[in-house]
Amino acid sequence: MAQEDEKKGILSSGNDEIDKKLGEGIPLGSLVLIEGENDTGKSVLCQQMTYGGLNQLHKIAYYTTENTIKSMLGQMESLSLDISDFYSWGYFRIFPVHLEGVEWTSDQMKGTLHLLATHLKSIRERVIIIDSLTMFTTYSGEDGIFEFLTKLKNFCDRGYTIFVTLHQHAFKEDTLVRVRSSCDCHLFLRKEQLTDRYISVMEVSKIRGAKKSTGNIVSFEVQPGYGIRIIPVSQARV
Repeated sequence: MAQEDEKKGILSSGNDEIDKKLGEGIPLGSLVLIEGENDTGKSVLCQQMTYGGLNQLHKIAYYTTENTIKSMLGQMESLSLDISDFYSWGYFRIFPVHLEGVEWTSDQMKGTLHLLATHLKSIRERVIIIDSLTMFTTYSGEDGIFEFLTKLKNFCDRGYTIFVTLHQHAFKEDTLVRVRSSCDCHLFLRKEQLTDRYISVMEVSKIRGAKKSTGNIVSFEVQPGYGIRIIPVSQARV
């Protein structure tokens, strides 16, 4: 029973190896930063956390700048993360944010962070994933970005668990340092070459309130039809 109570306080990824590196999972009420360049596995990791959270019966809202609802569900199914039943039952809602081909003025773009924060207030879900924050902050100054992060922190203080992904190339280094320090958890993703292919490497930089000590690094690759496959340390060092 004590073990079950402990699990109630964390969000599991649904993958035992990843959870071990996260010190059992992400503590609920955390603001989580997933940082990395293109194609490092940020979205796949978000989808894995979504899968784990839904199987714990958390209600999850997913804001995506890259997918439609149909493509998102299809992508997750192709990774053996089929959550279509949870979507049908209303446990999972997808909010596509597409600006491609739309001519927005910089003034309009500056208002997107405010619109997003306002929308977050109106939803019932307590686990929120924003993939990615980069697009929303393109035309926002530092003040606007930190004001938005403060709002997210206030949500987390009220029990929300929020994941945001971003590309570090889109931010100045001193801005990134402040963004990282304001988050409870920081996961950094990068690509590394392993003989004839590239793999993703996740560094667990920080997890405040982890149930157990966190593992520092986990290497994985994404295989269609299978999903995330953990690469053993002995292979990753080849």
